[in-house]
Amino acid sequence: MNQPDWPVTGLDPVRRLRIMAASIPGASYAEQTLANTLAEVWAVASDLEAEFPMLLTDVRTMRITRSDGENLEAVAIGRLGQRARFDIVMRPGWCWMQSRFLHGGIAASPTPEGTRVAFTGALRLPGMRLVDPVIRRTALSRRVLTRLQSRLPPPAS
Repeated sequence: MNQPDWPVTGLDPVRRLRIMAASIPGASYAEQTLANTLAEVWAVASDLEAEFPMLLTDVRTMRITRSDGENLEAVAIGRLGQRARFDIVMRPGWCWMQSRFLHGGIAASPTPEGTRVAFTGALRLPGMRLVDPVIRRTALSRRVLTRLQSRLPPPAS
């Protein structure tokens, strides 16, 4: 029997994150195009220890505790002293993080105008599907992207 010659396609990291956010009850999601290059954007977005606390104000510190290729483990300490251990997958243009109570991710893809970047965050709690229509807001994610843009160098003309 002949195998069909189906076209093969992939999703860029931003599209993949958009799909993941849409499947998570209560997820906050935003995306934006920045004039900076992917290298400039990802240098800031992927620096979890130095930059992540600047992007997400609820996080006071984040420390990578284990690294095995693209799989990382980190401990985050919140502004009120709460602690969370995160399992992280970090690839070029892609970062997905999960703790016991949180999902989060940031993704970036090059475009002719610069870089398309997206952020999502959500609580991992029972019953989130019931409150999803009430709490699904983009304000948190928009603020993270605004902070990311402010941390970038001015785009080259």
